Amino acid sequence: MEYTGSQYIGEYVDGRMEGDAEYILPTETKYVGEMKDGMFHGQGTLYFPSGSRFDAIWEKGLVVKGTYTFSDGLQYEAEHWHYCDSCDRRFYTEICHGLKPAGISQLTNMDPPRKIPEGCYDCGDGFYNPATRIIKDYRNRFLRNADDDEHEWIIRTCRKGW
Repeated sequence: MEYTGSQYIGEYVDGRMEGDAEYILPTETKYVGEMKDGMFHGQGTLYFPSGSRFDAIWEKGLVVKGTYTFSDGLQYEAEHWHYCDSCDRRFYTEICHGLKPAGISQLTNMDPPRKIPEGCYDCGDGFYNPATRIIKDYRNRFLRNADDDEHEWIIRTCRKGW
């Protein structure tokens, strides 16, 4: 674990991670579930720092069947997905709680939206500062440096803090 930056809480059998366990990645994504021969195997859930989760049945480290749930409770369905499609452009919170009165726009699914630091952009998983080309998560921790393509996409597409 010292080489990957991950943390494992559970039992070992013949030097391999095995049984009910918790595996925490350096990104703070956490797997809670069954392990076999050092791999996710059986019932297990990935919990993401954003608050979303992926409940799945795993076989030798691969997903057999799973359900992704966003932090707001919306469950992704590969079939019959009707969230923000060409027919219905409402956010999930608008579907659950209704639309705002005329003249009051809802810019994101989060209402009220996050306050974006001045001169930065909200790129979905954190704030991007074009002066430094660094993306930090919403808790101000380093995520990554933006390459030229990502920089252009963020400037063109994402909401800016004024």
